[in-house]
Amino acid sequence: MAELLDRIVLDPKIMVGKPVIRGTRIPVEMLVRMVAQRIPEADILREYPRLEAEDIQAALIYAAHVVANEEVFPIA
Repeated sequence: MAELLDRIVLDPKIMVGKPVIRGTRIPVEMLVRMVAQRIPEADILREYPRLEAEDIQAALIYAAHVVANEEVFPIA
């Protein structure tokens, strides 16, 4: 799993520091939204030929880690 997460980079010079797929300007957020919209993986890969299937998987794993580590403060 660590090698998949290595595909995600955060660089303030690229997309204002949003997490993107390494070597691209393709944001993790966009890939997660596309998957949520049920756009088939084959269509995503065709639209973005620099991507690999592992990049989509890495984006989903990254998003899961972010949500899992989100701090929640109950409101009384």
